Amino acid sequence: ILDINMDADLIDGKEAMTRFLQMLANEPTLANVPIMVDSSKFEIIEAGLKCLQGKGIVNSISLKEGIEPFLEQARLIRRYGAAVVVMAFTAKDLIPGVPEGQAVTADDKVKISEFAYKLLTEQVGFDPSDIIFDTNILTIGTGMEEHNNYAVEFFNAVRELKRRFPMAKTSGGVSNVSFSFRGNDTVREAINAVFLYHAIKAGLDMGIVNPNQLQVYEEIPKDLLEHVEDMVLNRRADATDRLLKFADDLKASRTSDA
Repeated sequence: ILDINMDADLIDGKEAMTRFLQMLANEPTLANVPIMVDSSKFEIIEAGLKCLQGKGIVNSISLKEGIEPFLEQARLIRRYGAAVVVMAFTAKDLIPGVPEGQAVTADDKVKISEFAYKLLTEQVGFDPSDIIFDTNILTIGTGMEEHNNYAVEFFNAVRELKRRFPMAKTSGGVSNVSFSFRGNDTVREAINAVFLYHAIKAGLDMGIVNPNQLQVYEEIPKDLLEHVEDMVLNRRADATDRLLKFADDLKASRTSDA
């Protein structure tokens, strides 16, 4: 799937999205590639949908502005014949017991996704196979204890959503998980690979990831793999500190070898 995003301060997003997709339609090698129209502004998403030749995917909508805006956008998306990515965000006091904003725990991720699923299928008429849940891949290894279980919460949410809604899909921005290790490519690539490996085992259908920031799971050195999995799976309280030290030692050894 080709994800296209034209959100930038210095360009007209609607015009850029329209022009790019019209150019893309004239490329025979790309005309058959599924398109994901990606924007934080719905007007840009709709501009993109107007240009698609086949079935597209919208990335994304959420409940953060409330039910009515969500339904309005969902109805337009269905009218254009597209599938939709639904982010696990919610407005204040919309779902009992679920805090406003971005869902963190697996329980909240599932509750928001289930609420959105019912709206989409019962009020808008979406086919379940056209619904893609993105339950927020959050950054781990930040040094803050409350972030240590973020990856596990995502795995648990995906596993439960696949059990409840087997026809729906799941997705996520994989590179987010390793953001705290930006600048250390070896470790960051290993974190992305380990996360993706366990996410797929939990039922993840698709992910957004820079292929240049991804190692092959089976090819990760065993000592690095152990340290990364300790952190990703939250197997020990000092996992982040141990990985940081290991990463520093690894960088030092490579510098001395050079």
